[in-house]
Amino acid sequence: MSEFSHKPIMLMQCIEGLDIKPNGIYVDGTCGGAGHSKEIAKRIQDGMLYGLDQDPDAVAVATERLAGLPAKVLHTNFRNAKYALAKEGVEKIDGVLLDLGVSSYQLDNAERGFSYNADAYLDMRMSKEGPSAADLVNTLPLQELTDILRNYGEEKFAYQIAKKIVAYRENEEITTTKQLSEIVNSAYPSAERRKSKNPSRKTFQALRIAVNDELGALQDALEDLFEMLNVGGRMCIITFHSLEDRMVKQYFKNLAVKCTCPKELPVCICGGKAKAKIITNKPLVADEAEQEENRRSRSAKLRIIEKLEY
Repeated sequence: MSEFSHKPIMLMQCIEGLDIKPNGIYVDGTCGGAGHSKEIAKRIQDGMLYGLDQDPDAVAVATERLAGLPAKVLHTNFRNAKYALAKEGVEKIDGVLLDLGVSSYQLDNAERGFSYNADAYLDMRMSKEGPSAADLVNTLPLQELTDILRNYGEEKFAYQIAKKIVAYRENEEITTTKQLSEIVNSAYPSAERRKSKNPSRKTFQALRIAVNDELGALQDALEDLFEMLNVGGRMCIITFHSLEDRMVKQYFKNLAVKCTCPKELPVCICGGKAKAKIITNKPLVADEAEQEENRRSRSAKLRIIEKLEY
């Protein structure tokens, strides 16, 4: 296994955002190489940090890096946090962090099949289980492929790319990242190829989201983890693309709404109370120095809410 590097993005903003109590129970739902986890655990005395990750490589590395600290690493997707923590006797938590980015290790390790910059098996499974990206591109019908590319990649040439994929696989199975990248390039108009940073970027993003059911997992995690928060507990979420950011923004907004009466009513009759207070009216972003040092931080947005009594 190659070196599992983890540059924690917006580290101090996350630590400050969590408002860590020394005796609190905290969850890092995307433990990875333990970059954020280690700094959280160092600030805990009588409490505990639970780091979750679905990648077995990450679990092994994080367990080693958190040794001697009040922390425990659990091998599970964060969508299963409620059940995994219940097995540990944990029903309530004081804070949770989700960093929704793909780890540098996964991107840089060619054999994991996430990158269009290297030639490897077209995998993209974070958990190393279930159908791979190769399975999807070789079996899904044209319309379903088109929908995935359009909905998850916001790819305007989704139909053209899907059509090329279907035509290619009639003669040869698509098994590598290089094959897929070449197919995508061939579907792009030449003028667009010249303008685009890399035509494959959106297609690879879309397939990764589909393979790992990232948006479904995020929705499940948002609901369960917020329910588990103690009053005053905080939820910090780092997003990297517009789909997940819109989801988080809307979920936070709904939690912060007091009145749910129809707009046409002149006065509130529901007696509703806000369930959370938004700490970041505008998302936090990495400062210039961090963006220069870690280019993957450039698209990151950090949103924070605090649970209220209701």
